[in-house]
Amino acid sequence: MRRLRVTAIVLGTAALLAGGVRAGGAATTASTPYPGYRSEIYADPAHWLCRPDKDDVCDHGLDATSIRANGQTHVERFHAATNPKIDCFYVYPTISTDPGGNSDLVPGDDQELFVVGQQAARLGSVCRVFAPVYRQITLTALTARLGGNDVPTDPELAYADVLDAWKHYIANDNHGRGVILIGHSQGAGLLTTLVKNEIDPNPELRDRLVSTMLLGTSLQVPIGRDVGGDFANVPLCRRLGQTGCAITYGSFRATAPPPSNSFFGVPRGAGLQAACTNPAALGGGRGQLKSYLPTNGRSLPILPRIDPQWLDPALGVEIKTDFVTLPGFLESECAEHDGFVYLAIFVNGNPADPRIDDIAGADLTPEWGLHLIDVNEAMGNLVDIASSQARSYCGRQRRCSSSSLALKPTR
Repeated sequence: MRRLRVTAIVLGTAALLAGGVRAGGAATTASTPYPGYRSEIYADPAHWLCRPDKDDVCDHGLDATSIRANGQTHVERFHAATNPKIDCFYVYPTISTDPGGNSDLVPGDDQELFVVGQQAARLGSVCRVFAPVYRQITLTALTARLGGNDVPTDPELAYADVLDAWKHYIANDNHGRGVILIGHSQGAGLLTTLVKNEIDPNPELRDRLVSTMLLGTSLQVPIGRDVGGDFANVPLCRRLGQTGCAITYGSFRATAPPPSNSFFGVPRGAGLQAACTNPAALGGGRGQLKSYLPTNGRSLPILPRIDPQWLDPALGVEIKTDFVTLPGFLESECAEHDGFVYLAIFVNGNPADPRIDDIAGADLTPEWGLHLIDVNEAMGNLVDIASSQARSYCGRQRRCSSSSLALKPTR
């Protein structure tokens, strides 16, 4: 049928922050992490995109229209957890078009607020979502750098904000609860550094780590191993329900593996390789992805809007939800090509059926692969994994409990 020019959801920052920022010293004690810590910035709810005590972007517009290959549709209603037992701490990718090298702390509707709705809000069916605003390296700086120009940036400022938000969250909101960390691209690089500095060396914080989902990056492990490299103690997740582990990948079409100048899947030292955990089959092999793609083809601020035709218009189906999901349309498997390790994406389009046939438009250039939809392509799988991990973590720890922030304020 038609070829979908999928919305460009997030533009990564591999060239700037693929491995995180410079590691610094941990600032925790094993008994009481960050005692008495209070951030001047993050004590203000205005500096959080999402918090469980706010009515915010993570609470709205998450219903999805499921479109089967035969053209049948139905609406999946999103249901937020009423009493989630764990938390999620999310750091977004490069999305700000602020004019300088680093963004300000004021989120934009079509930038930070847009991407948290795409990449983290759906986890609200499992956890309380905390998503700080931070002074990230901007799209302005990234596009200038790729064009051969130099805009001064301060990656340490971006990391300092994320660290400040994390410490404030742990000291004032966490209350000993388990937490999933999730980030994409620049966000994944910053969380890699946070885990390396603050969580991996600290037994108490490791005990609270349900998992970390580091997407659209090149987390390093020794060749053929699941632990070592970037993290000394946090292994890769290899089965549903496994906790204290990492999920990570960078995605490319199965028909277009990473080229020699790829930004992702990159080995960064002798004896190392990029890690890959397939969210559709953690134990290995090929599995079906549960994608959630934005219905209206909304693009990054720097790219034109695209309005995809999800179904043959002759069917007369009007899609009224903000998301679509396409059962059986995408599959994935971890793969290796010329030393690059990546998540290979298979597209099961069929010109004979009324559903859209391809995800053309999700590819920027060969070296970026499918970076733009790293999270959307597997969002349903990530939610399922988080749910399984939450059950396992709470069953093992026998200490999961609600808190005063478990429920949203009355609207």
